[in-house]
Amino acid sequence: MSVSASVRVNGTVAAGWEPVREEFEAFVAAEAHSPEAQLAVYRDGRRVVDLWAGEDTDGSTLTGVYSISKGAAHLVVALLVQDGVLDLERRVSAYWPEFTGGGKERLTVRQLLSHQSGLINTPEGFDYAELADDAVVAARLAAQEPYWEPGTAYGYHALVIGALTGEVVRRATGRSLQEVFEERIRAPYGLDLYLGLPEELEGRWKPVLDMLPTPEQLAARAAADTPLPELLPVAFNAHRGTPTDLVAYANHPKVKALGPASAGGIGTARAVAALYAAAISGVDGRPALLEPGTAAEFARPHTPGEDRVTAETDHFGLGFERQHAVGPRVFGHSGAAGGLGWADPATRIGYGYTRRRFGFPGGAAPENDRLAEAVLRAAAGQDGAGQA
Repeated sequence: MSVSASVRVNGTVAAGWEPVREEFEAFVAAEAHSPEAQLAVYRDGRRVVDLWAGEDTDGSTLTGVYSISKGAAHLVVALLVQDGVLDLERRVSAYWPEFTGGGKERLTVRQLLSHQSGLINTPEGFDYAELADDAVVAARLAAQEPYWEPGTAYGYHALVIGALTGEVVRRATGRSLQEVFEERIRAPYGLDLYLGLPEELEGRWKPVLDMLPTPEQLAARAAADTPLPELLPVAFNAHRGTPTDLVAYANHPKVKALGPASAGGIGTARAVAALYAAAISGVDGRPALLEPGTAAEFARPHTPGEDRVTAETDHFGLGFERQHAVGPRVFGHSGAAGGLGWADPATRIGYGYTRRRFGFPGGAAPENDRLAEAVLRAAAGQDGAGQA
């Protein structure tokens, strides 16, 4: 019996959503270690799933959500494009004159958002304090030679994309991306998702926990022996003399305080699900943030072919990761510990999943596929019941 088999699942689901709880319970029971996980789902702007499991986690526990932060950041960008403040076809250098050299001056905002700048890092990399400060990262990258000719390929800008797009936001609005997120999205919708954790909320924060792979998992990974893409360590700042440890990064005081837009957000699954519900359908009577055309433009594929960093294919829309397993119109973003958030305009669902214990092997944890399937089945069942 696994350690997690004795970990209780807490929370509630609305009538008809019980299969989602059952799937969540099955996943938790099968884990070798308590995942310290949260799961929330909104439909038509109403929360229908609110579950959590762990020895030291409840539904309101705040923790690092890694690249789920990119979804929050690029929802800000989508709003500014919708408002006409940013133009996708305009060159980045038109907003940010220092963004020149090595072909950077020809890069459009659309290409930047789809991870085509080639500025995945610098040769020397960044320390934790530098990674925490988007302004520092942006200034260094503006002077950096790209790793490929901008606009000719794409690759995951894992720890820097929010700094790059955030600098465009700052040049266009006079406000940091974090400030615009707070004013336009977080505060009006009451989201427990922060790009910069307020000091008064420190008592609700719990650290991200290290992965604890089983011997079987380690053996399977060793047997696979798949070589890493050449640029993967560079993008994740692992090419430095002292490689960045992602657990230490998320728990670093300066990362928590400043909320770098690439991967420094702090939040709950409730807030992640509500963020995506707010994007497409509104929440608790408040209107949707995005018009259908804007949501469709940011969700549609922008990166055919292979990612130079991760070797994934057809990876991105604009700022958001495409969610192939869920549906063609779905947009969202995963987080390194295994978290995931997405919006599906077709089913009117906002999904949020977080875990404090790093899943194996990291990235969008495999349980998300099973949980998403249960969510979509429950939604279809609700639709069928309504038609009956």
